[in-house]
Amino acid sequence: MGDARRYLDLPSPFPMKRGGELHGAHVAYETWGTLNAARDNAVLVLTGLSPSAHMTSCDEDPSPGWWQDMAGPGKAIDTDRWFAICVNSLGSDKGSTGPASLDPATGEPYRLSFPELALEDVANAAHAVVASLGITQLACLIGCSMGGMSALAYMLLHPGSVRAHISVDTAPQAQPFAIAIRSLQREAIRLDRHWNEGVYDDANYPDIGMSIARKLGVITYRSAMEWNGRFARIRLDPEQREDEPFGREFQVESYLEGHARRFVRTFDPNCYLYLSRASDWFDIAEYGHGSVQEGLKRICIEQAMVIGVSTDILFPLQQQEQIAEGLQAAGAKVEFVALDSPQGHDAFLVDIEHYSPAIGGFLNRLAAAPSPRW
Repeated sequence: MGDARRYLDLPSPFPMKRGGELHGAHVAYETWGTLNAARDNAVLVLTGLSPSAHMTSCDEDPSPGWWQDMAGPGKAIDTDRWFAICVNSLGSDKGSTGPASLDPATGEPYRLSFPELALEDVANAAHAVVASLGITQLACLIGCSMGGMSALAYMLLHPGSVRAHISVDTAPQAQPFAIAIRSLQREAIRLDRHWNEGVYDDANYPDIGMSIARKLGVITYRSAMEWNGRFARIRLDPEQREDEPFGREFQVESYLEGHARRFVRTFDPNCYLYLSRASDWFDIAEYGHGSVQEGLKRICIEQAMVIGVSTDILFPLQQQEQIAEGLQAAGAKVEFVALDSPQGHDAFLVDIEHYSPAIGGFLNRLAAAPSPRW
């Protein structure tokens, strides 16, 4: 199987928002479709915390992407029409420079010597990719979950670089509940003795900490309604139970264990810690003298669609309403879509049936009625 991943060398030094700088850093990205002569059909997608840049399959890499059913020829993000770009977040371990990368100054992994990471740094690195492709203004910027916060930073830091925006299940700032959950996830990793202040290897790896962090995540990504519907109080068959005190007894426990096992060695623990904390730190009110609405009012775009789901406990619907109101107050024509999916925060990944018509419809209308450039 080939690799569709491409790399951009970031300017060196690359300054970080909270101090420090990176030397010799790069970000990984993938593209689909063709950039037109006017270079005005580009759509950038910014991801949640853990995905790679492989959003959907392509000739070089036919493996399914993390948003396989949403993007591709004839799909909602129609790559026959749009030039789609997906960037792996700075700080991740899926090809971009992050805590797991080698520090050119020492030849050793950065680990905890990596500079403090902010979502503004993620946004600036993504903007560098877009600029390197000769694109001065994106037709649309799509941000999902953590990527939605990075997208808000992108539009604030690079005025005039985005024509339209689709905000998916995100927030203008983390709420205390989301911070509390992420704080516990980070604590689970840090308390694993194999984490060892960030110095671990394959033989001594914080499997237990990462497993608990993932289980906490999966619990909050879905809704109580879905847990009830899928598992109720169904117990495991006797032969499936663990023969130890307080071992797994219910089906839901076994489900979480399976999820955790599949995730644990696929994402670097230090990268997880850095990106998780960056999500907590992001606050658009910093750009509006302490007011979320004033911060949002500084974003200049023509139109936006803001999508949320009523069962999302991490990024509740009320925060989507905040974003919609703020962008409207800034002069954008805004469509607000409140979906009733039982799948909670993960709905944008699994409830394609409802998300796809909303996202595809917005992009179709965008293509049908191009606005004059400013």
